[in-house]
Amino acid sequence: MMKILAICGSLRANSSNLAVLQAAKLLAPQMTEIILFDGLEALPYFNPDLDTETPPPPVLKLREAVGSADGLLICSPEYARGVAGVMKNALDWLVSCFEFPDKPVAVINASQRSTHADAALRLTLETMSARLIEEASITLALLGRGLDAAGIAQDPELSSQLRMALHHMERFVIRSADELRSE
Repeated sequence: MMKILAICGSLRANSSNLAVLQAAKLLAPQMTEIILFDGLEALPYFNPDLDTETPPPPVLKLREAVGSADGLLICSPEYARGVAGVMKNALDWLVSCFEFPDKPVAVINASQRSTHADAALRLTLETMSARLIEEASITLALLGRGLDAAGIAQDPELSSQLRMALHHMERFVIRSADELRSE
């Protein structure tokens, strides 16, 4: 069973970004488990003085979740033409950990107008040595549609795009695992 950790960069209860990740959970391939990370709001602001051998418990929770996942699925909004602060804070806590480098990551953008944050997020992930899965990194046209997870999963176009992205992610993660075993 493949484990994908889904991280939402929005703290809103009715976030379209969260709805996308919940829909992905509904549409996941049979041998893929998507686990929604719950805990970004508990992370302290990144402070290198706290990034010791025993970082704060919420940081340990994040790092352990990342370490036990075969890949990450990130969906985060754009605020003021940039990456949401809570998402950037979480990534800052992952910069110095051993669990993140070479982790397969797909980015889903929930708004066709949110191009700046998407580009900045991808740049940050590449800088952090993520293995960005381009085929699985998509933009869904959700702006103004007000769909929840079930609505996204039932929409023929959106569900098809999401299923295809998850399929590409699954293939990439399997191929990566095979490459590591053959080394």
